[in-house]
Amino acid sequence: MTDTRSRPANEFEAAADRAAAAGDAASARSLLEQAAAADPGRIELWLKLAALRRATGDPAAAFAAIGEALRLNPLDFLALLSRGRLHESVGNKEEAARDYVHGLAQCPPVDQVPQHLRGLVAHAEANRQAYRRQVGAMWDRAIESDPALDARIRARLARFKTNALHETRVWHSEPTHYHYPGLAEREFHEREDFPWLADLEAETDAIRAEFLALLEERMARAEPYIQYASDAPVRQWTALNHSMDWTAFHLLQNGRTVSANADRCPRTMKVLATIPQPRVAGRSPNAMFSLLKPHTRIPPHTGVANTRLVCHLPLVIPPDCWFRVGAETRTWREGEAFLFDDTIEHEAANDSDEPRCVLIIDAWHPDLNAAERAAITRIMEAEERENGVPL
Repeated sequence: MTDTRSRPANEFEAAADRAAAAGDAASARSLLEQAAAADPGRIELWLKLAALRRATGDPAAAFAAIGEALRLNPLDFLALLSRGRLHESVGNKEEAARDYVHGLAQCPPVDQVPQHLRGLVAHAEANRQAYRRQVGAMWDRAIESDPALDARIRARLARFKTNALHETRVWHSEPTHYHYPGLAEREFHEREDFPWLADLEAETDAIRAEFLALLEERMARAEPYIQYASDAPVRQWTALNHSMDWTAFHLLQNGRTVSANADRCPRTMKVLATIPQPRVAGRSPNAMFSLLKPHTRIPPHTGVANTRLVCHLPLVIPPDCWFRVGAETRTWREGEAFLFDDTIEHEAANDSDEPRCVLIIDAWHPDLNAAERAAITRIMEAEERENGVPL
C-alpha cells in the first residue's frame, strides 16, 4: 500500500521519535508540531503531539491537539479516551467520565485492541463503571422520591436510566415480513393489557398434566419447530432447521385444529377457546407445546409480523434456562405467563440436563383497534388466497 503521508511530516515525525527516545521531550514536541503542520489530516500525529504537550506540562495545548484529532473524527475512540485521561489528570472527573463513556462506546472488542492500549481501555472501563454507579444512584433517588409513580412507570424509568447510561441499547421491531407503523415497541408487554392472562395461568397444572400425558401417547405428533426448504431464503435457522432438538406439539396450526394432539388436551383447548387470538384464515390462531431439549440454544432471530405478540406459559422449567428479548433477559417461571414482541431480536437456551416446555400462543398487539385488526385480517387472508405464503 502506498504511504500517503507527506515526506516532510515523515521526516519530522521520525526525528521527533528519536528525540523522545533520547529523553528530549521539548525537541520532540517541536518536531511533532512541525509534522502536524505539514500533515494536519493525520489523527495519530495530533494524538502523539497531545501526549508530548501533556508531558511538557502544557495541558491546554494538549487539549487543543486532541481537539484537532476529534475534528477529523469525532468518534475516534483513542482520541476520546486520551481526552478523558487528560481531563482526569487536571481534576475534571465528570468530563473525564463522559469521555470514557463515549470513547468505550466506539471501542472495538478488547481482543482487537492493540496490546499497548489495553491498559488505557481497562482504566476507562473502571471509570465508566464508577460513573454509572454514581449517576445511576442519582436517577434512583429521583425515581424513588415520587410516590405517585406506579410499578409500571418505575420499570420504564429504570430502562430509561440504563439506556441513558449505555448499559442497554434501544431495540426496535424488525419483522421479517410485515411491519405495521405506529405500534409501541416493547420487549415484554404489560400484563394489565391482557386480562385473560390470569385465567390462563390458573389452568397451568391441568395444561401441564395434559402435555405430560401427550408425551406418552403413541398417536401424538411432535415435529421440528423449524421447517424450511433447504433452498429457502432464510438465514436465521440453519442450525435448527428440521431438528428434533426443538419440537412442537401443535394444537392449533395456521388456524386449523391438529386433532392428533388437540383431542388429547380438552382442558387446554377449552382455555384456548376463551383467548382472543388473531383469526386469519390459513395463518392463525396458533397454539403449541414447545419442547426444547437439554443443552440446546435457539439463536437470535425475529418474527414475521409486529401486528401480533407471542405469549409463553411456562410448564416444565428446569434450572439454567433463560430467554432474552432485546435488552431484557428473563428466566421462565412455571405458571407465570408473559407476552413479548417476537419481531424484536430474541433468543433462548436450555442449558440444563432436562427438557423445557412452554405453551406458546399468539395474540393481537394491544395498540391495534378493532377496525385495524379487521383490515389486517382481510389483507392477510387475501394474500393467503393468492400466494399461500407471506411475500
